[in-house]
Amino acid sequence: HCNPVGDLLTGRCGSQSCCSAYSCFSVLFVIKTMQNSSLGLDPTEEYKMNNKKRGLALIFNQERFFWRLGLNDRHGTNADRYSLEKRLQDLNFEVKTYENYKQEEVLERINEAAEADHSDVDCFLLVFLSHGENDHVYTYDGKISIQDITSLFKGDRCRSLVGKPKIFILQVQHDDPVTACDAVDSELKTNEVVVDASAVHTLPAGADFIMCYSVAEGYYSHRETINGSWYVQDLCELLQKYGESLEFTELLTLVNRKVSMRSVGNSSDKSSIGKKQVPCFASMLTKKLYFRPKKE
Repeated sequence: HCNPVGDLLTGRCGSQSCCSAYSCFSVLFVIKTMQNSSLGLDPTEEYKMNNKKRGLALIFNQERFFWRLGLNDRHGTNADRYSLEKRLQDLNFEVKTYENYKQEEVLERINEAAEADHSDVDCFLLVFLSHGENDHVYTYDGKISIQDITSLFKGDRCRSLVGKPKIFILQVQHDDPVTACDAVDSELKTNEVVVDASAVHTLPAGADFIMCYSVAEGYYSHRETINGSWYVQDLCELLQKYGESLEFTELLTLVNRKVSMRSVGNSSDKSSIGKKQVPCFASMLTKKLYFRPKKE
């Protein structure tokens, strides 16, 4: 007689029928081990998005700035704001837009959102349309660290969003008053392309966050003075087509491709011709994210 496990592992069993039986045992043992090792890791698992409400979406739209900051007006940003409002409302978000808010006012609105009860919503979304530098975004009269904003929505500060997607969309670029061609007459009659360098790095946030950036480091951000920014307009176009059917990170990958294929057609700054834009996103999501239609 042989020891079922010990002899099988040491190879001392010579019985064909016995080894055949224990071969089945070993296969079952391996299968069970594999199942245990992947326990709870279903690659198709999705975020629960069937709460009563989709969630709050804040849009901070900074077109103008206090003169002491020396920043150009962001012509075209209102087209971005309008497109985002429409698309996010279509996805059942409760959209709140804030125009040219001062630093203190921005922080008040963000703190209010972080302290709110999100128990009956699917997720949270925040958009910043502005200039930026060194991982900060500009308000009307100052600047705020992006990490200071995201930290307010981490689990230790915002319990009702634990385990829920937290989406941050940043159309933020560095403003160079020497080379930027945005200092144009306020009565814009032609659509020109403003080209600025990237302003932020891809910053870590925390579990269930996704950070969506209009431009990756080393590339340039393009904003048309009438039609809006390439990134936001392409994002909104693809949200209209696929927002309710495509997984969100897959949709963002399509946005990356669409924006990266664009080229500058009309700009008074000849040096901007040929400069490419490549968006990026840093996903710390732990499940698949879909914005399927809400049931009536």
